[in-house]
Amino acid sequence: MLKFLGFLLFMIPLCFFKKNYWMVQNLLFLISFIFITLNYYSNYWMNLSYFLGLDILSYGLVLLSFWICSLMIMASESIYKFNKYYNFFLFMILFLLLMLVLTFSTSNLFLFYLFFESSLIPTLFLILGWGYQPERLQAGLYLLFYTLLASLPLLIGIFYLNSKNYNLSFFSMMDLNYNYWVIYLSLIFAFLVKMPMFLVHLWLPKAHVEAPVSGSMILAGILLKLGGYGLLRVLCLIQVISLKLNFIWVSISLIGGVLVSFICLRQTDLKALIAYSSVAHMGIVISGLMTMTYWGMCGAYSLMIAHGLCSSGLFCLANISYERLSSRSLLINKGLLNFMPSLALWWFLLCSANMAAPPTLNLLGEISLLNSVVSWSWISMIALSFLSFFSAAYTLYLYSYSQHGKVYSGTYSLMSGYNREYLLLMLHWFPLNLLILKSDFCFFWL
Repeated sequence: MLKFLGFLLFMIPLCFFKKNYWMVQNLLFLISFIFITLNYYSNYWMNLSYFLGLDILSYGLVLLSFWICSLMIMASESIYKFNKYYNFFLFMILFLLLMLVLTFSTSNLFLFYLFFESSLIPTLFLILGWGYQPERLQAGLYLLFYTLLASLPLLIGIFYLNSKNYNLSFFSMMDLNYNYWVIYLSLIFAFLVKMPMFLVHLWLPKAHVEAPVSGSMILAGILLKLGGYGLLRVLCLIQVISLKLNFIWVSISLIGGVLVSFICLRQTDLKALIAYSSVAHMGIVISGLMTMTYWGMCGAYSLMIAHGLCSSGLFCLANISYERLSSRSLLINKGLLNFMPSLALWWFLLCSANMAAPPTLNLLGEISLLNSVVSWSWISMIALSFLSFFSAAYTLYLYSYSQHGKVYSGTYSLMSGYNREYLLLMLHWFPLNLLILKSDFCFFWL
């Protein structure tokens, strides 16, 4: 793992040379492909060096981080074109990627906490520095304080574990079982806010709406997955009490998912709609995870990876429309089938992935999550059926409102996309459908 950190560290000076924008992006793609070849198909920890190592869980998420960060640079060409401090922009992305790789590949709980919090700083700078509206200051503060406030108890919980166990390595903590509800809450709450769970989700739509396209991609693609990854790591320490208390989070997430779906159905802002749909998807991930069944854990992991690619792709599409029409409102972004006919296919493909149509990885994740939640309690079928139905409803609303209807008279008559944009969307959609052919990675990691 150290070779990847070295690679990323030595790429940082490249950011500050002139005309090296695409060079950095090409090198990130190179490192992604090198990383793909590193999987030893092992259920155990591999690539161990110092405090770093990978199991299948970390491997998928580190690979997703590399991939999304490469695509972020590709999506943000306008920053390079209009020279909006693109050197610092590249530096922020590389620093963020470094923090994410360290977060996912560390084998020590305290270091995990440290890097988990450090990834906030570059995200905040992306939103504050390259966001669109003046409200980005408020959005940045929401993001910072929601996450920081919830993760202070986590720090205290980690120190308590250290005082009892004298060790915070993931390997040595497998056999521990704490039965105190204070420990349970302190360990779990930071991750629930990061996911975000309904009731503590308000920072997410704000941050998404104000962030530039790269900020939205990394938020939806990776930062929401930090919460799920953290839960998968700490739930083994608090199994007994989790079985008693997890029903609270499952209930909140399922009911919250339905309510958020209703909120989605009345959004007029493209980005806000996609952001709220992320909250609904993460709701079902939390409920599956909290059932603590094999199906639930594997389904949560699959849906996290699938959602990372799919949601990030939808934000790219929203940005492509925004760059042409200078508005994210659905009242202006209508009739796009006339305006950019070649993009309608990509809208269709990514919207169908968002509502878990076959053959996407989302389908695999959602089916296994439905299995786990229904096996946990029959009554949950009511909320699940509503959630699935309205998930399809708001996705169809997004697609049909943006593509059909009379084209807004203030726009041009016709416009084509760039090759770069089609490649960008292809690189989101292709792995999403490729992974279902090799779905044993997502499922046999326990």
